[in-house]
Amino acid sequence: MTGKGQGFGFGLGKMKELAEAFKKAQQVQEGAKQLQEELEQMEIQGESGGGMVKVILSGNQEPKGVVISPDAMNEGAEVLSDLVTAAMKDAYNKSTATMRDRMEELTSGLELPGF
Repeated sequence: MTGKGQGFGFGLGKMKELAEAFKKAQQVQEGAKQLQEELEQMEIQGESGGGMVKVILSGNQEPKGVVISPDAMNEGAEVLSDLVTAAMKDAYNKSTATMRDRMEELTSGLELPGF
């Protein structure tokens, strides 16, 4: 130890960087909470069969509803099952992309020193 009062090898500049990083991390945490609330309120629609079947999910992938047109009903159980599955996948992919994009927006510009 050198006894020059630098403590654990952190200079004053490093302490400032660390304080800024904590501040940014706090902002991201607050933003993430707000984003979670936004995602819960979102309605993301997936569809198949040219709109014959629609599935609605929240932004965090909670099922909100299914709309099946009379035309889809006339296709029979097997085709209807495929249409519902395809609409679910479409809604899931859209909600995943939305969630990823929003998280990237939230964390852009976050640079933690030393990482």
